[in-house]
Formats: sequence, structure tokens, C-alpha cells
Amino acid sequence: MGTRPEAAGPTGQDRSGAAQKRGATARTNPQARLRDEESTRRDRSGAAQQRGATARTSPGARPGDEESTRRDRSGAAQQREATARTNPQARPGGAGASEVRAGKSTVGKSQAGANGAQPERGRNERSGHREKNTPGYSQDGEAVQAPFSRNRTTQNAAPRDGQPLAQTNKPVGRSARQQQAGARGASLHANRQDEQTRQSERSSSSPSYRNNAKPVARQRDFAGSDSGKASVDKAPIANISTAEEIKVGDIIAVTIKRIGINGEGVGYFRRKTIFVPGALPGEVVRAKAVKVESSYIQGALTHIEKSSPDRVAPPCPVYLECGGCQLQHLSYAGQLAAKEALVREAFERYTGIRELPLRPILGMDEPWSYRNKAQLQVGRQNGRTITGLYAAGTHRLVDISGCPIQHPGLNRVMREVSRIADELGVPVYDERKRSGVLRTVVARIGWRSQQVQLTLVTASAELPQREALVRRIRQALPEVVTLAQNVHPGTDSLIFGDETKILWGRDQLDEELGELRFALSPRAFFQLNPSQTVKLYDAVKEAAALTGRETVVDAYCGTGTIGLWLAPMASEVRGIELIEDAVADARRNAQRSGLGNARFYADRAERLLPQWVREGFHPDVVVVDPPRTGCEAALLGALVDAKPQRLVYVSCNPSTLAKDCKTLLEGGYRLEWVQPVDMFPQTAHVECVVKLRLENIENAQL
Repeated sequence: MGTRPEAAGPTGQDRSGAAQKRGATARTNPQARLRDEESTRRDRSGAAQQRGATARTSPGARPGDEESTRRDRSGAAQQREATARTNPQARPGGAGASEVRAGKSTVGKSQAGANGAQPERGRNERSGHREKNTPGYSQDGEAVQAPFSRNRTTQNAAPRDGQPLAQTNKPVGRSARQQQAGARGASLHANRQDEQTRQSERSSSSPSYRNNAKPVARQRDFAGSDSGKASVDKAPIANISTAEEIKVGDIIAVTIKRIGINGEGVGYFRRKTIFVPGALPGEVVRAKAVKVESSYIQGALTHIEKSSPDRVAPPCPVYLECGGCQLQHLSYAGQLAAKEALVREAFERYTGIRELPLRPILGMDEPWSYRNKAQLQVGRQNGRTITGLYAAGTHRLVDISGCPIQHPGLNRVMREVSRIADELGVPVYDERKRSGVLRTVVARIGWRSQQVQLTLVTASAELPQREALVRRIRQALPEVVTLAQNVHPGTDSLIFGDETKILWGRDQLDEELGELRFALSPRAFFQLNPSQTVKLYDAVKEAAALTGRETVVDAYCGTGTIGLWLAPMASEVRGIELIEDAVADARRNAQRSGLGNARFYADRAERLLPQWVREGFHPDVVVVDPPRTGCEAALLGALVDAKPQRLVYVSCNPSTLAKDCKTLLEGGYRLEWVQPVDMFPQTAHVECVVKLRLENIENAQL
């Protein structure tokens, strides 16, 4: 256990010999420290006064950063006094005195999935580049519903500083109506959390979770505790005056300012950025430096000294191991606030806009069980076949067949397919040995129909026990209407191979979105969160401001969902997509929905758009929905040259969105508003719709 650094006495000189002797004796003899508590307290008081005087006259002499010094003088003292009031045994000379001085506090569980896989796009029919995937998943995504009016309401807040924290409402600058709406959403979320916790408790004893390497009831949090309370790092806070002095292994104190793009807490130590997975905005934490670079520090959370009122207990029993979610330890109201801040910070950093016309984020009334598609790896664990995701930074598979953000029907499908494959002895693909057959199970459920499309991705065209597998799946899962096999013999990290064949059932899954009808092949892209997709597309429709006379270009159109959403209000819609299969799906979808004014082309938008302009076709509105990497530079140039009256930018990455908007602003466009949409609750992912208008329309070539 580290001891607190001693400071000079009130006279500016070293403490008296007797005081030094008492300090040395206290370090080696706890009983002597307790007997001399009153003398030690006086020495500390004088030392604290001297540190304050020294800091006022000589800033360079401050030990550590200002936050650490402030906490030395007040945080620890307040904790000792609070403990003394509530626990007489812990008063000076009592049995708990040494623990109080050591800085132990009982705070809420510190879990996060910030180490989970980064949001990225995998190859698919989404676009000519990479499909939209949510954090930790190789899946696709999008949005719907009435605005969630964010109210900073404490929900199931964890105890802070050893005391229970009452449930309170803290409106921040919102109208009474918005506050009431936020309270309703918070109440719904709190009820859902109770339900999910009960489900998690039940599922933790089910076979699907008993197969995990670690018992879920003892899952450890980011602060190193398996009891839901932060632990104390035994090493003292490093006495460092500059960020350049920090080295790997040092313990530093930091106040968390915001959430980063991957869900980690972001703070600053002597103006140097530090990333702390598991920490939340407003928290004061201790972090161990695990990586030190010239421009940033990567920290590991060791102790929470001041817990956020928005910290909650994650309902998922494998939350920390899985990495698919990053924010289950943050209340939903807190998640929405963090995502708004993420968008605001990105625009300020990359465009210099300090007063961003940011609308309140559109959240969900029910932020659980929303995913309509799952793509899970298949593996063996404890002698059984399981489906799941790889733990962050490893090739250890975590069973997530009880995932609380997936549709319950998908969880059932995954459990049954795993059981049937196990009982039939279907060989599971081993990535290291390059042997076995069954690699991935992909299931999609219809939002309206509740029917399931099931695809088995295999390493070879030969599927052992094929007939028995089809028969057993049909018997156990009558909701399955399509059973397909995709062959992926490669060694890359992509989910699908080039060959897909139907083993039984329909070629496509029927789906509806609003008034539109879609036919989805096994590899077709479709948004993962249908209820939020309607909200997202309605924001696009508002930004496009169509009157029925405009021509629209939908770049990166995928299977044509956005273009078809706009087609009833447009004169003509042209969609551009590189993947030919997706274009074929878009054309079929237009036909099924009876939209004859929508046409789709297989090409690159940066090549085809300039060609159309040269041929005399000048779109009034252009919509872009690029991958996380943003628009190609050539397409941004083509957009500026084409000069459409309105640009609608749909983005899943605030950083690349802001960078691309800077180029468009420099090209003559004005940013009118930004609408964030929470497509993926419990993750750090946030979608945005941005409306840009050409500044001088009368001078544009229309």
C-alpha cells in the first residue's frame, strides 16, 4: 500500500525531527500511527496549508496536476469525515482508520466495452467500399421513431463514495415538456433495465452461458473488482509535474471530460489527452499508464474516486468480455448526452464551428432488443458448439446467444442452431488449423413478419450432415423461411464468400419499411434497427425538402432504401452503387413498391455524376451515405462542381463527416443543421443527417 507524499511544514522548512520520526514510525508501525493520530493530523493540516501557499507563489512547484492536489486537500479529507460520521469504528484510532486513509471507496460498477471492436464496414452489397457495421459486429445498420427528449435523469445510479444514491431528476436547460418526455423515456429504460437484469440472472444459469470460460457472476469490471465496486490500486499517485515525465506503469489522477469515439473516457493530464476505457464524463479516476505516446496516453482504470450519477450496472452478463457494446454502464440519458457531445466536438475540431446548429438527438423509447440481424462466429468451448463474438484483442470466442440488444428471436435461433450442429457433429472451422467447415451463422428477422432468413457460412462447398441439418432446423425453428449456405474458403476476415445457394425455402426475405416493400437476399444490406431507420429517413426527407419537381441523386445507394424513401416526393431519382447485386436488389425493390421514377446504376458515383452533368443532367438534391471512411475526395470534388441546391449527408462517423463538411463549406455550401440519430443504443456509435445548402443558388449552374 503506497503512502501519501509528505509536504513541507508551515514555515517552508522540513517538518520537525519529532514529526519526521512519527511519520517514519507510522509507515512501519500501524499501531503507533493510530496512537499518534492527533499529532499526525496537525502535521497534515500544516502541510496542506504549506502546499496551498507554495502553489500560489510557485506554480511550477505544484506536485502532480491541480486535480490531484485538490483531491489531496479535499476529496480524501471529505471521505474521511463522511466515513467518520457514518462509521464510528473508522474514526481516528478506530478499526477502519487505515482503510479510510488508504482511499478506499465503494462506488458503482465500472464496466465498459470500449476495448471492443471498432465500428467499421465489411465487404457487402452496402456500397462500392465497405458496408456499415456496428461496433463489435460485422453487421449493417440504420434508424426510426419520435424524438427522445433527453433529460439528465439518474437511473439505477450506482452507490457513490460508499453511500446509496437516491434516484433524482436533473433537467439541464430543457423545456418542461421535454423534461417530462425525458422522464418518461428514463422510466421506460429503468423498467427495461429491471427486466433485463432478471433475464440476465436467469440466462447466467442457462447452458448457453455456463459454457463461458469465466463464470458470469464473477465477471470483473474495468476497475478490477468483481463485486461491482471499484478497487484501490496499491501504488501511490505519481508525483509528476509535466506530462512528458509520465512513463508506463505510473498512476495518475484525471477528471474525465467526455466520451471518445470508441466509448472510452477522455481526460487531460497537463494538456495531454488520456484515454481511459470504462470511465465516464464527470468522474475523477485513477488510471495506470499502459501506453505513452507523444500526443496521448492510454490508461487503464484502477480506481473511481468520484463516480458519475449516470453510472449504472450493465444488464448483460458478458458485457465486458464481448466488446460488442461500449456504453451499457452509462444510463441511456447519459448515452444520448455523450453522443451529442461527440458530434459537437468533432465539428469544432475539424471545421472550427463553435456554435453548431445541432438538433437534439433522436433516441429510442425502448433501447434494447433492437437488432434485426446477427452474424456470429462459430466455435468450440468446453466441448460444446457455441456462437458469439471474439473477445476484444483476442481469438477467444464469447457466447452471446443471450445478447440483450439482439431481437429475442435471433437469440433463440442462435441457441438452436448451435445445439443442432453440436448434436450432429458438424465440424466447426478452426482458424488456426485451417480445418473444419462451419464458420459463421447469419440470421435476419423480418420486422413485421417475424420470419427468419438463416445463412450458414462454410469453409467448403461440402456441408456434412446437410440433409439432417436442414430437417432438424425446420423442425426446431418453424419461423425460418430461408435456409442458405454461403461458401467462403478464404482466410481473410470477411464474413461472406462469393457463392450463395439456397438449401431450402425462399430466395428472399420480405420486409417492409413505412410504405415501401423490400425483398432481401441473404447478402443484401438492410438497416439493423428498423424502428430508428424511419426517423433517420424522415430526417433525410426533411433535409431534401422535395416538392415533386426536383431531381435527386442517391450516391452510395446500396439496395436503394433512401432513394426509394424520397421517390414519391421527387420528379426523378437516380441511385449509384458499385456492387451489381445490390443494384439488382434496388431495381426489384423499386418495382415491388411501384416506383417507376427511380432508376439505379452500377458504377462509381465520382465517375458517373460528372458524366451526367456534362450530358446536361443537373440534380437539384444529392444524398450521400458513405462508409465510415467518408466520401472519396473525387466525389467531394464532383459534388462541388455539380452544384446541387441541397446536399444531404448521412454519416456513421462524426469525424469523417466533419472533415468532409469542411471541404463542402469551402466549396460554397452553408451548413443549416445537424440531426444526430441513435441507431445503436448501448454502443458508442452515432448516426447523423446534415443539411447543406448552396450559398449562391442564383450563380450556380442548374
